[in-house]
Amino acid sequence: MSRITALLIMVIPGVLAAYGIKLMRDMLFGILQPPIPFLWLQFLIGLILFAGGLSFVAGFVFYRDKKRNKVQAKFQKKKSLPSK
Repeated sequence: MSRITALLIMVIPGVLAAYGIKLMRDMLFGILQPPIPFLWLQFLIGLILFAGGLSFVAGFVFYRDKKRNKVQAKFQKKKSLPSK
């Protein structure tokens, strides 16, 4: 059950990022989507959706890899020195 939940957590931002790419592509071809009144606003909404979805997925993967110590040394947690 937890794997299905994790999959849903990854799929929803991925779908939002894909929709953001679609909005940006439609703006480049001059296709205005009905609820949005301006092309520049459509591009801005698409850019925000794409950046938000991509950053969420990237942060999720980075957090998981950091937990499993599969990141570079500069990103790993520093061990605290024992107090004297």
